[in-house]
Amino acid sequence: MEAGGRGLWLAMLMITIMVSGKGEAQLSESFYNSSCPNVESIVHQAVAKKANQTFVTIPGTLRLFFHDCFCQGCDASIMIASPNGDAEKDAPDNLSLEGDGFDTVIKSKAAVEAVCPGVVSCADIMAIAARDVVVLAGGPSFKVELGRRDGLISKASLVAGRLPEPFFNLSQLNALFAKNNLSQFDMIALSGAHTIGFSHCDNFANRLYNFSNSSQVDPSLNTTFAKHLMQECPKNADPQFVIGLDDVSPQIFDNFYYQDLVGGKGVLTSDEVLFTDPASQPTVRDFASNPGTFNGAFATAMRKLGRVGVLTGSEGQIRKDCTAFNS
Repeated sequence: MEAGGRGLWLAMLMITIMVSGKGEAQLSESFYNSSCPNVESIVHQAVAKKANQTFVTIPGTLRLFFHDCFCQGCDASIMIASPNGDAEKDAPDNLSLEGDGFDTVIKSKAAVEAVCPGVVSCADIMAIAARDVVVLAGGPSFKVELGRRDGLISKASLVAGRLPEPFFNLSQLNALFAKNNLSQFDMIALSGAHTIGFSHCDNFANRLYNFSNSSQVDPSLNTTFAKHLMQECPKNADPQFVIGLDDVSPQIFDNFYYQDLVGGKGVLTSDEVLFTDPASQPTVRDFASNPGTFNGAFATAMRKLGRVGVLTGSEGQIRKDCTAFNS
């Protein structure tokens, strides 16, 4: 290769590396070793205290992290409170997020600020808290990569189409997760968070009442379980009422969610399709039979999720208050 061509090739290679490695390459498990060495223990204490007050803290905090990362990346933009009601948290798809999840991050941030003011981002605190609630519920522990900075944009108008819907099929789920560099295997593993999740009745009422011209009830539902769901969620049920997505142990992080799917007890269409679609069924069966395999896959997928669209270096800011941009 001639010198000029070699120089151009190297320049293009460097640009490719810089673009593909943006954010992700700069995250590190030891990011705060010097600036705030006790950050993880401080967050853990705050999260544990909050979880002892209400169990909703656990699924609420985990779901908050997911919703934040899937819209503009893991930058804590979901935390911003707008007086005009037009921030990310105000989007229709985020209105069902539990207040306890937000409160967990806010209280953890206050505890960290008392020791290391202006050092740790809300985005990193949220990532640590998400890991901690999984562990508190009996799930796997894993190292959290740190170094995220907080975003400067939080708009409700940017949320639509970025989060999975309860009626999605496998192709729709895969397409959405692929946009965030997550594979089908990652998607199925992350769906396991539903083992401690809850859903409002209107998210699956279509499977119980007037499902099709030939069947009132979705035929993929276990008959006995469908009757149970109808008892819990009658027609015109209170929209605020919720039920657990894990029929066996809704407060324990385990693999019973996948066993439910195998047994026709997936609550949401987007849950049950993971088993009824031949392309994803083998993974569901594997996770249902091997809790260790699921735990390992979930931990790996959570680390990958935590790299989505992160801001690092001089990008964004370190918010003093997670609910407001720095003035």
